[in-house]
Amino acid sequence: MTDNARTRAEKHFAALQKPQNITLTAAEQKAKTISDNTARLKALRLAKEAERKPV
Repeated sequence: MTDNARTRAEKHFAALQKPQNITLTAAEQKAKTISDNTARLKALRLAKEAERKPV
């Protein structure tokens, strides 16, 4: 029984790992670009703040 559940879980995980060919509209692409840039800037800011904090 657990082998069956494990097999299903592994198949599900493998399906999630496959690259998906999703076409984004221009507005969605722009939003994604902005979101990615914001995430990058946040990571840089957090790294800089962590560097400044005394141990």
